[in-house]
Amino acid sequence: MQLLQLTIIKYHRISLFSSQTRYNSSLKGKIIAIRREDQSVWERRAPLAPSNVNRLIRAGVKVIVQPSNRRAYPAQAYLTAGAHLQEDISEASVIFGVKQVPIDHLIPNKTYCFFSHTIKAQESNMPLLDAILEKNIRLLDYEKLTDKNGQRVVAFGKYAGVAGMVNILHGLGLRLLALGHHTPFMHIGPAHNYRDSAMARQAIRDAGYEIALGAMPKSIGPLTFVFTGSGNVSQGGQEVFQELPHEYVDPKSLRKVAEHGDTNKIYSCEIRRRHHLERKDGGGFDSEEYDKHPELYISTFSKKIAPYASVIINGIYWAVDSPKLLTIPDAKYLLRPAHTPWLPISVGAPALPHRMLAICDISADPGGSIEFMNECTTIDTPFCLYDADRNKDTKSFKGPGVLVCSIDNMPTQLPKESTDFFGDLLFPYAIDLIEKSDAKKPLDEHDFIPAVSGAIIASNGELTPNFQYIQEMRQLNMKCKHKADNGESQTKTVVVLGAGYVSAPLVEYLYRDKNIRIIVCSHLKDEADTLANKYPGVESIFLNVIERADTLKEVVGGADVAVSLLPYGLHHVIAKTCMETKTHLVTASYMSEDIKSLNSEAESAGITILNEMGLDPGLDHLLALECFDDIKQAGGKVESFISWCGGLPAPECSYNPLRYKFSWSPRGALINTLSPAKYYHNGQVVEIAGGGDLMSAVQDLDFLPGFALEGFPNRDSTIYRDLYGIRGATTILRGTLRFKGFTDTVQGLQFLGLIDPNPHPILHPNGPEITWRSLICHLLGLINDDIFYENLKRKLTERVDSEKRVRAIEDLGLLADDPVVKLNTPLDTLTHYLSKKLCYEKNERDLIVLRHDVGILWPDNKREERGINLVIYGNSKGHSAMSLTVGYPVALATKMILDGEIQQRGVILPFTPDIYRPILNRLRLEGIESFETSKWH
Repeated sequence: MQLLQLTIIKYHRISLFSSQTRYNSSLKGKIIAIRREDQSVWERRAPLAPSNVNRLIRAGVKVIVQPSNRRAYPAQAYLTAGAHLQEDISEASVIFGVKQVPIDHLIPNKTYCFFSHTIKAQESNMPLLDAILEKNIRLLDYEKLTDKNGQRVVAFGKYAGVAGMVNILHGLGLRLLALGHHTPFMHIGPAHNYRDSAMARQAIRDAGYEIALGAMPKSIGPLTFVFTGSGNVSQGGQEVFQELPHEYVDPKSLRKVAEHGDTNKIYSCEIRRRHHLERKDGGGFDSEEYDKHPELYISTFSKKIAPYASVIINGIYWAVDSPKLLTIPDAKYLLRPAHTPWLPISVGAPALPHRMLAICDISADPGGSIEFMNECTTIDTPFCLYDADRNKDTKSFKGPGVLVCSIDNMPTQLPKESTDFFGDLLFPYAIDLIEKSDAKKPLDEHDFIPAVSGAIIASNGELTPNFQYIQEMRQLNMKCKHKADNGESQTKTVVVLGAGYVSAPLVEYLYRDKNIRIIVCSHLKDEADTLANKYPGVESIFLNVIERADTLKEVVGGADVAVSLLPYGLHHVIAKTCMETKTHLVTASYMSEDIKSLNSEAESAGITILNEMGLDPGLDHLLALECFDDIKQAGGKVESFISWCGGLPAPECSYNPLRYKFSWSPRGALINTLSPAKYYHNGQVVEIAGGGDLMSAVQDLDFLPGFALEGFPNRDSTIYRDLYGIRGATTILRGTLRFKGFTDTVQGLQFLGLIDPNPHPILHPNGPEITWRSLICHLLGLINDDIFYENLKRKLTERVDSEKRVRAIEDLGLLADDPVVKLNTPLDTLTHYLSKKLCYEKNERDLIVLRHDVGILWPDNKREERGINLVIYGNSKGHSAMSLTVGYPVALATKMILDGEIQQRGVILPFTPDIYRPILNRLRLEGIESFETSKWH
């Protein structure tokens, strides 16, 4: 539907241009050319159709068309439109083509437009790019014509669906013949055999006439076609299908017609998202929720639809984090050789191996919605047989499996209609280029529209700024090739598991070393793609580590170091895989007991599993250990150690009742307020029970007088007496830092029951809709929410024991009549709400504050109170303070392992000088530097 709307918009824009260009005097006298295509024998398209040429000529443009006997539109059509037919196109200022231009045909000082296939530094086309630069050619690549959202604005629409449908009907006839059944489909040829789609449709109508008269063998049984999606691709396929005698049925009736339908017609079913997608938890389908959280859904297509489909026409857009239509295990189930009970058995008639006969994967997305299709077919070899053992046969139509057609350039088989469609989409951008482009003048003297400007790869003998990465990629490729040719080691590979909040600085740092290949894996498509697109050459892979252990093993096995930025609970899974594949591992999380228990195995595997390399834990360790080391070397003794660390909004952004903002899920920050804690104070162990007591242990802090700070203990601090080697210290506390007001507001939320991690019946996703006000009333024990507002506030004051807390709850919007997104537990429901309510706005920044208070006894019995302070704000590069202080330490540790600077094997922490000192020194070069204060007494 979106593609259809886009098409309508583009046609509307074209109509506007049509009226404007008639009177656009700036086009008069311009000369352009349409060159012949010589890249492929199949390329019969042109970039502009005769109708487009005629409009340009009426606007005063001289159009030269280079002769070609292969072009679908004959020369006469362009002559009739007013074009000049001649071999010499050198007088044109702008030259249009479809595919790459032979180097010796390039004319210097011209503007060229074509698909150059150079933007990924493809080695085979680098000589072409060199020639373009040498000849001072301005190159516009159609593939980079995009809108402000990065979506391509020149596409081929429904003709992929039309060509795909013709092809699969042709292939179906051949497949059924190979299985022993002559059918009317045998009289349908491949799409490129027809002059246009109208002729193809006539052949299909003829076949349909035979089918209606009973020409289909009864032994085949009823044929069912399933179309996925309802966009232009699907509609194009269905327009062709409707030339057959057909009947549409709803998905629920598909099995019935597959078992008992009429063989004198073909049955069809259009499958939309609501028909096969449902929530993993509780079922049902909500389109808005799915658009935001496709990971919450599964597809039932393989169980409810595919078993009753003879032919699947797949035309859906598939996002990486979306459920697949058919997985590899699904194929094993659907393609298993077995008798199909509902197919009739006739004497002498061979039985079909299974219901599913063919798949036309028009989406042509390898490994996408049809997972087992990991490479496209071609016009030369349009079909392959895929069987349950993942074998592919492109040479025969006989044998087990399903016939698959997955050509990625199907529109080229209908060149006239594709030319018309392409030309109409290209026309408004071509106008801008024709009117303004002079390749002899500097690019900055032109005022192209953004789409055109962003698609210009080369100009004035140089790559344009957006494409200068190509040269870097070339150098890297050449270096790798040189090393390979000389038997030298290849580049080192780092796989980053997780493309979220802290990944960008990590990738940015590693990206500086062109000998490091970086692969970013995520179960969220946008995250991985955005990161990869920002750093050309970085690869992105969709990966759910829980569901795809085989892919995880394959990806990690090809890397030298894996970096896990996934949730804490998944590190054990990653570590196990790393030991199997002998891949080093770095994490930013606390070392769990599960990870710690893997030490012997990791040592045996010869790998390093380095933990706690973020901010907290991570940088806090490094700064403390550096200080302790200096003290010990100078003969001092550490008597006390108190550490505070927190990620905060910058003071000017902390205007909400929590004095806090969330750049990722608030769940961890909220549930930690319920955690127990343990620390040393003056030689005594102090323990704080979980469940909320922690918020009563808050301390006001004034070590940075300009900040209003408070802190509370974090986890078990007693273990650091041994880990840090400060056994003589009588006070050891590590705590969490917040702005004043945080803990008081959290206590109010706790008293109200909103930080309860246990399921609550009123918050079941399938329960009645509720508002925040009604939820608060329910938690207060009120029968309903029909209570005077001031009375509600009085009731709330009694519960939370503070009018200030009531104001905070009110300011958070929790007494409003806004609907609640119910997520089973009060904690998760509040987490979701606060993640939207208290997120960082576009121009807001965050802040990291880390403070170590170290009590030192020196040999002369003097005592020093040393303060180590780290204060970091989010920077102008777009990196937050939190991402910088987590991402850079992880990156540095990873680089040290790659370079052989860290050779200790097993499960380790960054607690030795050979690790923490180099990392701290390198962090200081990145602007992450602490400062000290000191008091003596």
